[in-house]
Amino acid sequence: MGIEERLEKIEALLAALVERQTIREWYSTDEFARAVKKAEFTVREWCRLGRVLASKKKSGRGAFPAWCISHDELLRYQREGLRPFSLSLS
Repeated sequence: MGIEERLEKIEALLAALVERQTIREWYSTDEFARAVKKAEFTVREWCRLGRVLASKKKSGRGAFPAWCISHDELLRYQREGLRPFSLSLS
């Protein structure tokens, strides 16, 4: 393996590392799922059930707004896990 090939491999690895470590203000359910190593469907259900604090934002794609999860909520989930189920007595 030549020096140029090794440098290209190192650059690709660094780019992947930087992308993975980039802190964002908001995450989509797909990005959150990748960060916590869960399926996107699972994360959407957690949002729907209030197990993860999320808000709906217009994405410009389709008729339905998409869930957005804040960076603070990602950190909270990593420290504490899922929020408890909320029992509504209505």
